[in-house]
Amino acid sequence: MSHSHRRTSRRFDPNVQTKRFFVPSLGRTVRLRVSARGLRTIDRRGIEAVVAEIRARGQKI
Repeated sequence: MSHSHRRTSRRFDPNVQTKRFFVPSLGRTVRLRVSARGLRTIDRRGIEAVVAEIRARGQKI
């Protein structure tokens, strides 16, 4: 009565999308690869605050 419990290995990848945002302080649009959760964060905090945090970390936009 034994049956194999081997399953295919499954990956749970984040829902990452490329989105364009207009940043008034830079006067241009920026392209960001963001997850669905990241989009909610941008909606809540605003694109200016998120871009400022990214630049404070020293990452290029």
